[in-house]
Amino acid sequence: MDKQDFEQIKRVQLFRGLPEALLQQLIGNEMPHLHPKGQLLFQQGDEADHFYIILEGWVKLFRQMPTGEEAILHIFTEGETFAEAAMFGGHKYPASAEVVADARLLSVNSNHFEKQITESPQIALRMLASTSAHMRHLVTEVEQIKGRNSLERVAYFLLSMCPPGSSSAVVTLPYEKSLIASRLNIKPESLSRVLNKLRAYGINSVKHQIIISDVKLLRKLAIDN
Repeated sequence: MDKQDFEQIKRVQLFRGLPEALLQQLIGNEMPHLHPKGQLLFQQGDEADHFYIILEGWVKLFRQMPTGEEAILHIFTEGETFAEAAMFGGHKYPASAEVVADARLLSVNSNHFEKQITESPQIALRMLASTSAHMRHLVTEVEQIKGRNSLERVAYFLLSMCPPGSSSAVVTLPYEKSLIASRLNIKPESLSRVLNKLRAYGINSVKHQIIISDVKLLRKLAIDN
């Protein structure tokens, strides 16, 4: 495996702090693969034979509702893992996963990983820590959705895309606006209206790019209100 990829995997929450030799055993001979936008990685109810590490790109996790609509559970990106919990939940994927922006993923064999866990309690502890961190992140997202209006939700989303410490930024939206709207629990037409309102705060939308002239002002709108 490429050294840069291995260094990136070492920083993933699930593996952080593990000895390199043990991490190499966990990964085995797996290599990263490119997955195009729109590819379905697995469907709800499939055998959970792999979990995934995202090296680049975006993946959505969703469930199909009885009405035929999609309920988006989460959208994952670089440095995150997904589907590892399915190894212990009946060995079936509880949701479906689709690539929403061209992605480079490393898939890890669940049987191999489970075997390594039984031989090294360190891995089980890291998984507990990773699950806890993910739950805290989900709680924060729910708080942002339930406790804020649509303008504040969009501002918070854009703020999360800005480079740390930046005074201004140009943000390229990572996936379709309809998905962003669904993630923020607002209607697509409401998202368009919110983006128009944000012009008063020096934030302009040009196709898939958002030009933010004052990140401090955006932070005040997203967090300090």
